[in-house]
Amino acid sequence: MTDVYEEFRAAVNMTAGELEKWLGTEESREVGQKKSEGAESVGHDSGRKIVKLLHARKGDLTPADEEHMRKVTGYVHRHLAQRPSGDVKETKWRYSLMNWGHDPLKK
Repeated sequence: MTDVYEEFRAAVNMTAGELEKWLGTEESREVGQKKSEGAESVGHDSGRKIVKLLHARKGDLTPADEEHMRKVTGYVHRHLAQRPSGDVKETKWRYSLMNWGHDPLKK
């Protein structure tokens, strides 16, 4: 679990508070794949789970939590590799990553 946890913490560069605030925005709700019209996107749902993971103590994490941390880490790495050219500040690419807890503009 240690490697999975450390990789997750490296991929997720937003704090729980930053992510919660972001998930409350219209931009956050507008991006990502949705299972049906009007439904919550997969990334937005993942963001809510990430907030819970960030608040959890490492010793309290379950195998399901570990699986979601793997999913998040994989998504962030794949999505970063697809970075579009130019200014990405107000792009769906960035907003989607932020739903998964990673702000590519954060230092």
